[in-house]
Amino acid sequence: MDILESVDAYWRAANYLSVGQIYLMGNPLLTEPLRPEHIKPRLLGHWGTTPGLNFCFAHLNRVIRERDQEMIYIAGPGHGGPAAVAHAWLEGTYSEVYPEVTQDRAGMARLFRQFSFPGGIPSHVAPETPGSIHEGGELGYALTHAYGAALDNPRLVVACIVGDGEAETGPLAASWHSNKFLDPSGDGVVLPILHLNGYKIANPTVLARIPEEELIKLMEGYGYRPRIVAGDKPEVMHRLMAETLDEVFDEIAAYKDGRQSRLPMIVLRTPKGWTGPHEVDGVQVEGTWRAHQVPLTGVRDDAGHRAMLEEWMRSYRPQELFDETGEPVHEIRQTVPEGARRMSASPHANGGELLRPLTLPDFRDHAVQLTSPASALTEPTRVLGRFLRDVVAANPRGFRLMGPDETASNRLGAVFEVTDRAWNAEILPTDEHLAPGGRVMEVLSEHLCQGWLEGYLLTGRHGLFNCYEAFIHIIDAMFNQHAKWLEASRRIPWRRPVASLNYLLSSHVWRQDHNGFSHQDPGFLDVVVNKKAEVVRVYLPPDANTLLSVADHCLRSRDYVNVVVAGKQPVHDLFTMQEAVIHCTRGLGIIEWAGNDEGQEPDVVLACAGDVPTLEILAAADLLRRHLPELRVRVVNVVDLMRLLPESEHPHGLPDAEYDALFTTDKPVIFNFHGYPWLIHRLTYRRTGHDNLHVRGYKEEGTTTTPFDMAMLNDIDRFHLVMDVIDRVPGLGAKCTHLRQRMSDARVHARAYTREHGEDAPEIRDWTWPRGEGTEVPVTGDIRPL
Repeated sequence: MDILESVDAYWRAANYLSVGQIYLMGNPLLTEPLRPEHIKPRLLGHWGTTPGLNFCFAHLNRVIRERDQEMIYIAGPGHGGPAAVAHAWLEGTYSEVYPEVTQDRAGMARLFRQFSFPGGIPSHVAPETPGSIHEGGELGYALTHAYGAALDNPRLVVACIVGDGEAETGPLAASWHSNKFLDPSGDGVVLPILHLNGYKIANPTVLARIPEEELIKLMEGYGYRPRIVAGDKPEVMHRLMAETLDEVFDEIAAYKDGRQSRLPMIVLRTPKGWTGPHEVDGVQVEGTWRAHQVPLTGVRDDAGHRAMLEEWMRSYRPQELFDETGEPVHEIRQTVPEGARRMSASPHANGGELLRPLTLPDFRDHAVQLTSPASALTEPTRVLGRFLRDVVAANPRGFRLMGPDETASNRLGAVFEVTDRAWNAEILPTDEHLAPGGRVMEVLSEHLCQGWLEGYLLTGRHGLFNCYEAFIHIIDAMFNQHAKWLEASRRIPWRRPVASLNYLLSSHVWRQDHNGFSHQDPGFLDVVVNKKAEVVRVYLPPDANTLLSVADHCLRSRDYVNVVVAGKQPVHDLFTMQEAVIHCTRGLGIIEWAGNDEGQEPDVVLACAGDVPTLEILAAADLLRRHLPELRVRVVNVVDLMRLLPESEHPHGLPDAEYDALFTTDKPVIFNFHGYPWLIHRLTYRRTGHDNLHVRGYKEEGTTTTPFDMAMLNDIDRFHLVMDVIDRVPGLGAKCTHLRQRMSDARVHARAYTREHGEDAPEIRDWTWPRGEGTEVPVTGDIRPL
């Protein structure tokens, strides 16, 4: 048999298996006429994009075999699940990882029945699908995932099939520019295949309707060398696709050798629902939006539609594709690559198989030396930057730092002492730290940074994404999909653990001194804690040493999403490195030097999470100890936010007995929190003393103002915290009326000072612990009233 005839046989077999998955729960080889009981009661799945995906898989397999090419695929069209599953079954991988789904008649029946069926598998290209690293349910990220997979994989080609519906999304439109960030010598290659089948769910697609000349110019403008493969006659399309792929892979070889600067790409134009029913009930289906999902409905009850389904499936000539046992015939099996060269069996698509631990320097070498607590200031992320510099130096091929043009802004600039920003476009004399082999990936798109990192991690490497806190929200949905991927993967025995997705959120809500209200939003934490407990972690280290300890832990972890919130502005040094390691290991604990309750039950617990809220809690504790020395105060800092959950709800959850001992069951708890206050209530609502818990946090009050004025706008400032204590500790209200008024007056004077001088009053700005005996609350001086 001619090789293209074998390719056609593979394509027809994949199409037959795809249709069977959507429709059948019995009679898989059509050894008898279709009866109602052979048809699934609920027809769920998507046919429209599937034959085009199968066409690509069949032809890419030929290239892999002939060129011994390492390759994986990204199935961008979100509803291509039947194609990817059929491909994995034909290659034999499916039966290897799911032995019960054998490569015979019984296994085919099981393959059909399980698809979009209760207790079965999803309809998308999900983690359950061997060979996939991309859940296509949410469109827009295929190409950026592909480029992330190609980074530091010099022998890998990532074939990325981009659906024309997906191509309309903003993230995908920006992703075309990812070619400017590849290093031909050190990275792999992405082969985009823009699949134009003309329609989305119910509407035409934009790129399918613009003139071909304009489309070619668009792709050339993005920096690609486009090739067109268009038609609907299989024999012509097979020859054209084979010739095009041979040209394309010759060009890829030239690109890798430095003989060509542009990467190729393919525009594949086929009818939507190709080879399916052309017309149903007098209405055209093939080549229209009607082919998107299930072209034939009501097949169980409609004998006419059932006959059309049987005719459709028999049109692929299954007797030529499978022997009497249901096994694919030799002509199909000979088109399949061997071993790990199969795209469905590539270790690059199960990145944990390739993952190697990072070589991590000792973070304690970067410790900030502490003479006394809260007496000196350090920029935590600047210290972290020096640690990350050493991480980059020690891991020249397996670690990348992603960020939307904010690495230097977030004070991580020390990394540029050992690396540059990845850049393979024009470089001007005025540019700094740009080079093709740079380990820092910066582009002004959070979507691209997230997608690159996801693709990089899922193919077996490590990384960190640093971002302004308010704008990490841009990738809320991408985080959601990645967390779901990790959650599903943990239940799949053959999926190996991958490095955690690590976020560093800086330039945060409380220190947006020059950007103001638009840059003030800590709500990503609320999004994160919605996910399953086994995959999410949230850390709020209050100083530089705790940040170093947390960062080391996160970079060593697997299969998590770690969110670390840390400021870039100077904050007080609170812990020695030894204390920091112990404190972070516990996840929360008493700051013994800040309270006065040792050996006694406290009258009030001052709790905090986050650097600025911790500062204000400490300053409030200082005020209480000086003005109400008889009041027993306990100060508790929380680094690991998930410790607040019960142990039944999260692996890090604190047992009830420990929580009760720390926070008490009947004493007021004033909790100063970095984010929205109701998040703390969500985490602690089942605790015994929840009714005693009063949380201060961000209340959506912000502007361009001073740090302390920002704290006052949201009532997390030290003076308001003292007022909270007076209001909530029994017996203090009546006898502390004068002190409460002085606290209120102090807020008025502090705000007036900012309006007069444009900065916070020195006694607030320069506060340290302790402030010395006899220091009074600032309510007088040369400040003017509002």
